[in-house]
Amino acid sequence: MTAAAEATPTPAVATAGDGLPQISREYLEEYERLVQTIVTEDGAPLDNIFSAKQARLLVESLYASWQHPELGRRFIADGNVGVFYALRRPPVVPNMFLSLDVTLPADIWKKTNRSYFIWEYGKPPEVVVEIVSNEEGDEERADGKLRIYAQMGVVRYVVYDPALHTGSEPLRLYALMHGRLRRTDETWFDEVQLGVMLWRGVYEEREDIWLRWCDRNGVVVPTGAERAEAERRRAERLAAKLRAAGIDPED
Repeated sequence: MTAAAEATPTPAVATAGDGLPQISREYLEEYERLVQTIVTEDGAPLDNIFSAKQARLLVESLYASWQHPELGRRFIADGNVGVFYALRRPPVVPNMFLSLDVTLPADIWKKTNRSYFIWEYGKPPEVVVEIVSNEEGDEERADGKLRIYAQMGVVRYVVYDPALHTGSEPLRLYALMHGRLRRTDETWFDEVQLGVMLWRGVYEEREDIWLRWCDRNGVVVPTGAERAEAERRRAERLAAKLRAAGIDPED
């Protein structure tokens, strides 16, 4: 066997004797190893599709349907954006964060406006959400994000672990107390006038258990699509009442 032949990688998919495609054993073994911990070239764990959808749900519903009772819509909600908390230190990149009483600058292409620099906005985010996607994260290590977010002054820290990668409970909540983030059972965050809850339903055509924002009564903050559907149903009910009263709603 020549050196060139030895260097030829085993194809991922080959044709079996019956003419049907067959995945090679070598590829399956490598694939199983890879999906256990998917990382970037620098070794940082990558999120999965569910995590991306979950973060999008949390951000989109706030912009579609929520405003603070006192501050109105002066807030920034985003996900997977660098949050710089100290000079000469790398940023943290939470899956999602909410910062009240701030607005985006007009020019978001300016270098100092491309990320969330705490010294530019004058304050840290009030809420940070991390979605556990594998066993390699440091969401709750005392020397990891738990310490960093406490140092930043984040008052509410939410860890959602739907697959129970790092704990026995899917939803784990922390509140800032005396400079440290400590576990709490409080699902209502008085500091931001929002609560969180686990909700089974459909988002982006996928039924699952999602982390949702909610009001004090446990009513979820709707997405834009949910608001549109609620309006459609309301209009249909009104039209039905008019027809029952002998009035054509089209007139």
